[in-house]
Amino acid sequence: MRLRIDLSYDGTSFKGWAAQPGLRTVQGVLTAALATVLRRDDVAVVCAGRTDSGVHARGQVVHTDVPDGPDGEVLPDRLARRLNGVLDPDVRVRRVTIAPDGFDARFGALWRRYAYRVADRADLLDPLTRAHVLAWPRELDLDAMNAACDLLVGRHDFASFCKQREGATTIRTLLELSWARDEAGVAVATVRADAFCHSMVRAIVGCLLAIGEGRRPPAWAGEVLRAETRDPAVAVVHAHGLTLEEVAYPADDELAARAVQTMARRVRSDA
Repeated sequence: MRLRIDLSYDGTSFKGWAAQPGLRTVQGVLTAALATVLRRDDVAVVCAGRTDSGVHARGQVVHTDVPDGPDGEVLPDRLARRLNGVLDPDVRVRRVTIAPDGFDARFGALWRRYAYRVADRADLLDPLTRAHVLAWPRELDLDAMNAACDLLVGRHDFASFCKQREGATTIRTLLELSWARDEAGVAVATVRADAFCHSMVRAIVGCLLAIGEGRRPPAWAGEVLRAETRDPAVAVVHAHGLTLEEVAYPADDELAARAVQTMARRVRSDA
């Protein structure tokens, strides 16, 4: 039986999602909690998005497979409560459900949505939110930043904004990229894509902050994108301003087809 686990975490004290020997990671503590609660030592989990060190999540999705039948019965509601009783307070299981046939937390996802939060005025600097909002010393021009955002939306090779891995593609479809101020006045970037490569969102935000404070024109974002190589002028901003907010999946009868589509190698739309 496959279970879907929806969880949130404060990434401040984690070295990212992926398990690493000797380091505290979200995957490591979740797997250990499942092993304790299920009394098994072979628990494996798969997540929708492997967040970097210091990145937070409000809407992470995970799947794990457990034995079914009378001898291995797992009650999802009870499992959620028991996991939260074992986990540290900076990780919370929001719900556990029996996953539909064909569900895969990673390959079945349609898109992931992140938010990056920036306090760019002195009156917005709140010590209570310092762990998930970036403090920026100069006020930002969100109109200029949104003009730059329009140049990045679509299916592109985002090599200029990614830490590349040998043999891995950097082609992604950026579905939404925009800036707006929340009720408190904090500048919030909404970034939604089919998938992200390593450091992609933080590099894009770094590029847009340079535009927002007037050091670069909006057209610069397009120039960086077309170069398809890392530009040292593009700063990768701090991780703590970034939060994985939501992961979307297709209807149950489309899950298997979506997984096959996702596993196919991406190519550029103009290729």
